Amino acid sequence: MAKSSKLWYDKPASEWNEALPIGNGRLGCMIHGRTATELLCLNEDSVWYGGPQDRVPQDASQNLQKLRELVREGQHADAEKLVDRAFGASPSGQRHYEPLGNVKVEFGHDADKVMDYRRELELTTAIHTTDYSHEGAKVKVEMLASAIDQVIAIRIQSSSNFEFAVRLTRESEIEYESHEYLDSVRTTDNQIIMLATPGGYQSVRACCALGIRTDHEGTVEAQGGSLVVTAKEALVVIAARTSFRHEDFEAVAVGDVSAALERGAEKIWDHHVQHYQSFYHQTQLTLGPPSPHDGLSTDQRIKKGTTPALVALYTNYSRYLLLSSSRPSNGNDRTLDLPANLQGIWNPSFHPAWGSKFTLDINLQMNYWGCLPLSLAPCMEPLFSLLHRLALPENGGRVAKEMYGARGWCCHNNTDLWADCSPCERWLPATLWPLGGAWLSSFIWEHYLFTCCISTLRKNFPVLEEAVKFCLDWLVSETFPDGKEYRVTNPSLSPENTFIDEYTGEKGVFCRGSMADLTIISSLFEDYLEACKTLHLKPHLLREVGKAMLALPPPSICKKTGRLQEWGIANHADAEPGHRHISHLLGVYPFTCIDMDASPQLSRAALRSLEIRLAHGGGHTGWSRSHLLCIFSRLRMPDKVAESFAALLDTSTLANLFSSHPPFQIDGNFGAAAAVVECLVQSFEITGQGQRVLRILPSWPQEWGDGEVKGVRCRGGWSVAFKWRDGMVDGPVEVKSVVEEDGSAHGDAGNEHRNKHRSSEERRGVVVFPDGGFITFEGTGTPPYTTDLTQ
Repeated sequence: MAKSSKLWYDKPASEWNEALPIGNGRLGCMIHGRTATELLCLNEDSVWYGGPQDRVPQDASQNLQKLRELVREGQHADAEKLVDRAFGASPSGQRHYEPLGNVKVEFGHDADKVMDYRRELELTTAIHTTDYSHEGAKVKVEMLASAIDQVIAIRIQSSSNFEFAVRLTRESEIEYESHEYLDSVRTTDNQIIMLATPGGYQSVRACCALGIRTDHEGTVEAQGGSLVVTAKEALVVIAARTSFRHEDFEAVAVGDVSAALERGAEKIWDHHVQHYQSFYHQTQLTLGPPSPHDGLSTDQRIKKGTTPALVALYTNYSRYLLLSSSRPSNGNDRTLDLPANLQGIWNPSFHPAWGSKFTLDINLQMNYWGCLPLSLAPCMEPLFSLLHRLALPENGGRVAKEMYGARGWCCHNNTDLWADCSPCERWLPATLWPLGGAWLSSFIWEHYLFTCCISTLRKNFPVLEEAVKFCLDWLVSETFPDGKEYRVTNPSLSPENTFIDEYTGEKGVFCRGSMADLTIISSLFEDYLEACKTLHLKPHLLREVGKAMLALPPPSICKKTGRLQEWGIANHADAEPGHRHISHLLGVYPFTCIDMDASPQLSRAALRSLEIRLAHGGGHTGWSRSHLLCIFSRLRMPDKVAESFAALLDTSTLANLFSSHPPFQIDGNFGAAAAVVECLVQSFEITGQGQRVLRILPSWPQEWGDGEVKGVRCRGGWSVAFKWRDGMVDGPVEVKSVVEEDGSAHGDAGNEHRNKHRSSEERRGVVVFPDGGFITFEGTGTPPYTTDLTQ
């Protein structure tokens, strides 16, 4: 099998989109690998412009009934005018993410005199290395982002003494500009300390500190704003802290640097690798056979198209990126941990596209679609931290109450560092959509399905329940054309899309009961009832939820086109048939409402919807193509999976393997990895006897070759490992219990007994092989439980 763990290049990056990322979840860096002046672009996840804002619209609640009536009557222009005037927040925009700064290491090595150049990122160690020779001297520069030491560390080694200078600044991403966005830079004997204020009222403040330690014969001298080093070997460490998490952020950052320098390079490297691999090696994916293209540099491999090894590299890289941009912090207080944003943590711009925020109408969710099946459950903890802040009474609770007179909490299409839940911007196809928080809450039950972790479910349950309360109040009774009365959302929309009214021909945004809305809400209600049962809680909302679920309209199919209806009650046509969003297909993926076996008619309608989108140019952004990949994998269409992955590489992948909207958005990387693992194993089905179905290789494209996978997580608390050849399992399928805990941490002896009993009761399943054959299995006693199943 070909190796699939390394990105490498034979020349330095000429721009940011060619640089390579490292990160420890909070600190990030893009490395250019240059030999004259190395450029390191730094990020820290809490460096955002401005502070908290009071943006809750004051006129929304008194205009809500009027808006609903306008939507009901199909008066689209008037409805949109009212939303623009009464429902938009002021100011309309939320805060945006900014770069931390730049480090420049001036080696002065002329490119014309550089020989044997190579830069690479090793995914199994999360270490970046630049190697080359210059005038007879061998130079090696290694970099990592340590979650243990909370620093970015650089080890510079040369076969002979040489001089280089290090600068720390905060400049525009346009390299020829000279603007510096900082407060001060000061140097000491071996440190540079930079203070910066991103700007805006009550903005966070940041400190970036850099320190250098050399070998015994080396020297470090402060000259102006630089540190000049003469040595054969030097250790450079960079730390950053902000006032978002620390009152004395400067002291903490300087302390991080001093502690790391004292620890030294060997210990930093050893502890980093050990800690990182404890996460990364949970899952292993290897594909083959080797291709002649596998020996090319990564940028050339992308141009040559799909090979099995490149599919594995893309998937492993996506796992690396999630570990590098979403990691729980050290210590007990994780309430201010932040999930991966629109660009992970790697943003070069002071004016990033879409603010590099947390976008909740698919993008943030897509970041975490593959998190659980790829055995990276700890990476979801920062997402839950944000979710809890969104649900606070002063944040999402206030928006729900003041805008809609509703219980619980809600969040609209975006949020920022401050967990702002008000509508963002004044773009009608997206702005007035208060179900972003409800959709995000789906990860609460999903996390339990994969981990069986009672304590996490119990901790997150209040957030889930309050989201349910909002959805109950957001639903209203509407009479459909067939005379039946249902409960639907009004106003409703299909995120970022628009329609042509089937009766008037008028272009519109707002409808009653979009497919996306009803998918999210019905799934949330089901999650709530299952969580109550699992936690042995009396569901206080049982009667309300039950009545609401019975009153939701069933999915409908357009008689004219045969597609799944996107716009609820009406058979509206698409204003943009090739639109990038396919929100009406959320029931296929990521939710499991529409299933090939259980609902074949709806599955065919979903497929027809995809055909229409693709026929008109759909899937033209990286993340949109990745959503198509996920849906085709769920519909078990391996040929379409292979076709979509090839298109992703061809049109939406940058030289450094980042996914491009354009510009760079990291969700496409994460979504594609989720699709790959969905092609390997699917685990959303339950038999009539209550057995968890583990379906092996349900959608694996022939072009992706043979392989071996270990550590794929499945719903029900299982992990699987197997090899395959020619589309068939080769040898046994190892099934292992990975139940994380049983609730005993809360000291409830009764619950502990019941949960252990329940875990034992649920240790049943069936493995379905690619040819349709199956084997049942049952674990007894207390997990862990492992068995090898041979067909």
